[in-house]
Amino acid sequence: MRKFSKVSAAFLTTLLLPSVAGAAETFSGEYTVSYLGLPIARSIFTSRIEGERIRISGTVSSAGIAKIFDSTTGSSSFSGNISQQGVVPASFTTSYKSGKKSQRTSITFVDGNVAKTVNVPPTKKRRRWVPLRSGDLRAVSDPISATLIRTKSQRHVCNRTIKIYDGEMRANIVLRHMSVGKVPGYNDEAVTCSAKFVPVSGYRPDSSSLAYLKNRSEITISFAPLGQTGIYAPVHATVGTKIGTVTVTARRSAE
Repeated sequence: MRKFSKVSAAFLTTLLLPSVAGAAETFSGEYTVSYLGLPIARSIFTSRIEGERIRISGTVSSAGIAKIFDSTTGSSSFSGNISQQGVVPASFTTSYKSGKKSQRTSITFVDGNVAKTVNVPPTKKRRRWVPLRSGDLRAVSDPISATLIRTKSQRHVCNRTIKIYDGEMRANIVLRHMSVGKVPGYNDEAVTCSAKFVPVSGYRPDSSSLAYLKNRSEITISFAPLGQTGIYAPVHATVGTKIGTVTVTARRSAE
């Protein structure tokens, strides 16, 4: 799965969130990532909301034709608080294994600011690199909480900028409203936004995959409400990459 580009895979991780369901405290669901109509990855995520606390955990693995070229497995977990302003992260952990390679990243937040990042093995220093600045790590979200949007109305889901940090790169995702209606794989109404990926720091400026995502990629993300929580989560997404369009589709279920 990671062969088609580390940057593209990292961006898709922000979309692999729990599917929406009824007004229960626990939600679970499956996502399929496909390329040219063929599945390349599957994920299962579960979220639990207890008062103002929210916890999300899940797994992702390569599937279909992707397993022939690169068998990848991974997991992610997140915990945080729900405030009037939105979902505020407290901790985020992700790990993956691809062949003989493995990586683990953990991020600790205090009041929405990054307090500590641990990468195992450590991130390699590169010649050409846009370094992180201290101000880049303030009021940011991890790859899971980044796309959990709290709002009172579907009219306000889009037209915002999401600040995201994955343990190495800081980027913005600029959302603009497109439409409201049905999307593939989801029975109810969803809000669809266009999304522009803007790298800020912590990245290699000569990366062709990153340049494509920034300058040429057409991205859409569709959101639907998570029960009666006031939180909107992604249920469908398309991301243009150098090798073609990758689609993320939810198949929801409730516990």
